[in-house]
Amino acid sequence: MVKGKRTTQSTKERMGYQKINLILMLLFLSINSFGQESKHDSNKEEMIIRIAEIEIDSASIQEYMAILKEEAKASVRLEPGVISIFPMFEKEHPTKIRILEIYASKAAYESHLKTPHFQKYKTSTFKMVKSLKLIDMEAIDSESMPVIFNKLNH
Repeated sequence: MVKGKRTTQSTKERMGYQKINLILMLLFLSINSFGQESKHDSNKEEMIIRIAEIEIDSASIQEYMAILKEEAKASVRLEPGVISIFPMFEKEHPTKIRILEIYASKAAYESHLKTPHFQKYKTSTFKMVKSLKLIDMEAIDSESMPVIFNKLNH
């Protein structure tokens, strides 16, 4: 039993790492593309970087994560101005969610808020959220982002 349990945990861990690697790779490719576009267009509006700190009711955590995962995938896949919606949770406190959000511009962010997938996420998770804090961030070296994120491909 113990041996089988270890194998199951190991398989689950590998699957989790594979999913994380896939998400990171997509994030990095998006940022790489953004970085190359911005080199050619110096008048381009500054990107928005934000970290969302969210605490979820423990009774709703599985449902919340499924809805968030769907919304994040749709946002990055369907919206050219969404560079990253990268959700994660604290290992010691799984109800504490953090999302790295990167938008190509303020207009991209405002457009994102109006999309059907974001509206579905907001309305279906509203009662699950105990607290929400949006922290606007500033990149220290945005020119290095494509290089840093591209390292996953090597």
